[in-house]
Amino acid sequence: MSRAALAEAEARERSSEHRRECGQSASLPSVTVEIGGIPILLQPSDPKFCDVLESRYESFATRNAADTADSNANVACRFEIHLDHRGRASDEDARVTREVANGASLWHFRRGDFEATWDPRAGHGRITQCPNPYSIDTVLRITHSLVLAEEGGFLLHAASAIRNNRAFLFAGVSGAGKTTISRLAPPDATVLTDEISYIRRTANKNYVAFGTPFAGELARIGANTSAALKTLYLLVQGPENRIATISKIDAARAIMRVERIALLRICGLPTGAID
Repeated sequence: MSRAALAEAEARERSSEHRRECGQSASLPSVTVEIGGIPILLQPSDPKFCDVLESRYESFATRNAADTADSNANVACRFEIHLDHRGRASDEDARVTREVANGASLWHFRRGDFEATWDPRAGHGRITQCPNPYSIDTVLRITHSLVLAEEGGFLLHAASAIRNNRAFLFAGVSGAGKTTISRLAPPDATVLTDEISYIRRTANKNYVAFGTPFAGELARIGANTSAALKTLYLLVQGPENRIATISKIDAARAIMRVERIALLRICGLPTGAID
């Protein structure tokens, strides 16, 4: 967004805050962002921020009219977004903590540009952030990780693509070559992501890979489609191109290493002991 647009959004936010303080708040429109078949409803305090969300998430986003938020019963979570004109963009790591009281969990996500809470039992959360759509990315990624963990799915630091109706994953730490292999994808392949792959387990315990709007260096959101997972490749840089089969145990260890590094970075902890 331009500086003028940000200033306009900030002015509207201050005005809407004043109306809420005066008891004149009105029902607001919202945007549902559905990734991996799991819809999350986002309701910003500034209705025009819905345009920003739609532009950011493209085919993954659906606009909901005002007064319809309560009718969207199938959403996994609803987040109220309160725009803070004092906030600023931040590239520091997010911190994730859980508060447990009376057997219920309340999750807190924090970074320099946002602060969010999420109650899984109620399916409701609140985000206070600067007027930057990319602040929502981290909240969505953390929320989806927690939702998927309950059903045996996961987000993986990996590129993924579909070819011949089968999905292929290419996992690796930063710099391993995920974006490079996405750029080299043949014309008949559909790239799902070059950064964060979305995996869900089906009722018969097979796995399906979904496209995501989370882009890496490719700077392009993935295709909003899915396919059964065929093969997982673990990327390692070397002097030549080759494929070597490894055991399931070694593959599991490698995946855990990749994800542990990603998790430590999300939580703002050092990764030197693993690297």
